[in-house]
Amino acid sequence: METVAEEPNEEIRGHAPAVEDEILPDHRCYIQFPFSILFSALLYCAEIVSAVYVFYVYRKNNDVYWMSFTIGFTIMGAVLDQLSLMFFHKDWTRYKYLMLIGHILLLGPVVRCLQNSIRYHQVLRRLDQVKKISQISIKRRKMIIEREIVHTLHGAFLQCKAFYYMSVIQTYLSSIPQLTLQLCITLTVRECPVERACLMAFSLVSITYGSVHCNILAMQIKYDNHFKLHTVQFICIMFWRCLEITSRIVTLVLFIASLKSRSLPFLLVTFSISLLAPWVEFWISRSHLPRKTIIDLKPMSIELVLTVITLLHAAIEFCCWSGVKLQLSNEEVVDKTHKGSNKAFHYSVRLVENVIMILVFKFTDRESLLNCCDTLIATQVIITYLLSIGFMLLFYQYLQPGWSSNLVPDQTEEINRNQSNVISTRESNQ
Repeated sequence: METVAEEPNEEIRGHAPAVEDEILPDHRCYIQFPFSILFSALLYCAEIVSAVYVFYVYRKNNDVYWMSFTIGFTIMGAVLDQLSLMFFHKDWTRYKYLMLIGHILLLGPVVRCLQNSIRYHQVLRRLDQVKKISQISIKRRKMIIEREIVHTLHGAFLQCKAFYYMSVIQTYLSSIPQLTLQLCITLTVRECPVERACLMAFSLVSITYGSVHCNILAMQIKYDNHFKLHTVQFICIMFWRCLEITSRIVTLVLFIASLKSRSLPFLLVTFSISLLAPWVEFWISRSHLPRKTIIDLKPMSIELVLTVITLLHAAIEFCCWSGVKLQLSNEEVVDKTHKGSNKAFHYSVRLVENVIMILVFKFTDRESLLNCCDTLIATQVIITYLLSIGFMLLFYQYLQPGWSSNLVPDQTEEINRNQSNVISTRESNQ
């Protein structure tokens, strides 16, 4: 997982040497630009632009039905992206009107990315200025630099986390419906023009990117951000999510293309169960809604925010395992226990659903949608979903982050030591 800054090595973190230049190393090597923010903004722009161009082509060809769904999914995802960035960034005191105009124009990710780039270069320039000052003491200079680095890390961490949530919302509320729609259109008209292929390609990249972030955020909720992902774990998650979501989308596309409008009742019932299950459990428990989770919002807005969270959770559960369980009676909203029975129930239900939809596709009386054997396609889809379950079991059995191996208590102790040094320095100066 990308980090914004790297921890200095032990030689730099040790006792200060006598030479002044050795105590001030080049801190540029410890501050890294968060390229995930830049990639998220570019992916957002690419998907929006390609969707608008496809909308223009459908409008030119008078395809009102496909045109409406294409622009509808695009606008819904873009608006929810703006709301997610506005919710996670509590910075309305500075750059208020600029940020508001950017979000109104649906350019919030671009404005946030530019803001983060400007702050990054401002901090580097500030560090260079502090290094050249000779009137202050060495300890004071070191304290100012550490304060600048900590401030930069904190702001970049909030930026990255907000963009992580934005990528998840973009994936499950816009990209997956968009890709499913365009694949259904491709199967119906038996052609795939370049503009539609570009839109599907960007949607697929967005789905892969957001699904991996969904896993990372679920583990951050469980371990309170105190974990690290190794390369093997990241590769396992990527294979698991790609196989699971790809097989699910292909199953939905074949099912919808086979029954067309007759498939809507089955899909609506399936989605409604995932959407209403947390609220039914909340009503049965006869508890009250959490009040400490959403601090900056008025009490009347709590129900609205919880409804959006439930909608996002239902969209994730409809496509793949979310990694968390909503518990609306809990102050933290989510249940961190990660019971194995929840995963087993989810994958059992989804496997049965996929088999039913594949059987409907196989035995429905219609002209063949594909130019190859339908039985072979149906078998490959089911095997792909079973392979995703295998990667999921491999991850949770052998590669799941644990407190003993992947946590970094040394860094936590170092941060606490630096904070205590800053406090003692302030007291001595007073």
